[in-house]
Amino acid sequence: MSEQPRRPRKPGKPYRRPQKDPVRILAFEALRAVDERDAYANLVLPPLLRKAREKDEKFDARDAALATELVYGTLRRQGTYDAVIAACVDRPLREVDPPVLDVLSLGVHQLLGTRIPTHAAVSASVELARVVLGDGRAKFVNAVLRKVAQDDLDGWLERVAPPYDEDPEDHLAVVHSHPRWVVSALWDSLGGGRAGIEELLAADNERPEVTLVARPGRATTGELLAEDAAVAGRWSPYAVRLSEGGEPGAVQAVREGRAGVQDEGSQLVALALANAPLDGPDRRWLDGCAGPGGKAALLGALAAERGAFLLASEKQPHRAGLVAKALDGNPGPYQVIAADGTRPAWRPGCFDRVLVDVPCTGLGALRRRPEARWRRRPEDLDGFAPLQRGLLDSALGAVRVGGVVGYATCSPHLAETRAVVADVLKQHPEAELLDARPLLPGVPDLGDGPDVQLWPHLHGTDAMYLALIRRTA
Repeated sequence: MSEQPRRPRKPGKPYRRPQKDPVRILAFEALRAVDERDAYANLVLPPLLRKAREKDEKFDARDAALATELVYGTLRRQGTYDAVIAACVDRPLREVDPPVLDVLSLGVHQLLGTRIPTHAAVSASVELARVVLGDGRAKFVNAVLRKVAQDDLDGWLERVAPPYDEDPEDHLAVVHSHPRWVVSALWDSLGGGRAGIEELLAADNERPEVTLVARPGRATTGELLAEDAAVAGRWSPYAVRLSEGGEPGAVQAVREGRAGVQDEGSQLVALALANAPLDGPDRRWLDGCAGPGGKAALLGALAAERGAFLLASEKQPHRAGLVAKALDGNPGPYQVIAADGTRPAWRPGCFDRVLVDVPCTGLGALRRRPEARWRRRPEDLDGFAPLQRGLLDSALGAVRVGGVVGYATCSPHLAETRAVVADVLKQHPEAELLDARPLLPGVPDLGDGPDVQLWPHLHGTDAMYLALIRRTA
């Protein structure tokens, strides 16, 4: 949309410079980075916040919290807000320039997703538009947001979402702001009726807690629980949750690498593999997809308690560097290498325990990376499939007879979980599935087994999947 020519000002009405709001400008810059560079908000936002604090000493914790809410809230509800905006403009949404759409989305989130008063949400958004878009486009933003302000979120959903009885998946896609194909995939994996899928989609749009892991032998949960805003984890004996406002970087054990930030679902996957019963010795462990290092650090600490050696392998050298940093200071023997897990740099059958947390679509972590739902496409599954099968096949070749392989993904999509395991096991008659459920003691709602699927709405974790496989011959 081209900027409109400036009209002559009326006599007696002097031009007023737009008011620069550092919080909303920062949020706009973050959204532009996500859109233009395919950046992730969790990587873009922290340096922007640091820069804002350095530039303006008045930029405080409340400003940082508001900027974070504006960015993540807008990204999570993008599908819903697009439907609302589309109902308020006189052209297809694709013809609205992306920077204009970002300003509109930020404004709609303030109107429909926060407690910011209507007049403040509109005026602040128009001022932002004047600063980053110019006066002409600011008038367009003002007109659209005044239309949006005529109703609340429930009212708009009644207008823009198709009735559930006519199109259940499209209704849920608009109401809960997920692409339709993702709704369908999650529903297939979850099973059941409407209530469960609604709870899951709603959980994807909630702000996740920050969970820490006390790495065994290096830190204790008691030490972490002594921190302000800390409460015990739900399922993992090494987990501590930080309530809203808790800052991991302020925790001394985290700064020293003795503890880390790790979702409780990821902790449970590592613990289940570490505690799976073996036939024979327990001396050599392999993390075959170790980047960025969270599971490797926990496995390394657990292995050290038993005198076992951990080999952490990661294909990408820069991610292997992150693994080395996560393992730095581990009390037991370990080695980090940059190697392709489908082309093993180790002898066959030489490990007692092997974990492959394979690359995937990441549909299980949409709470933490809300922009991923809009970037992924169904055809992405075809790209991951050969790699996932190859990594599991290689893992089964790396483990000795009587040893155990853990296949994990941060996606509940059946094409990335049970389909992969079933296909690979057909090629490996010498392998058998173990019941993973007893290795997650106290965790409810684990289904019929033998594999395990965790869920945000049932377990408060990312939607991690785990299958444990023993090599029998």
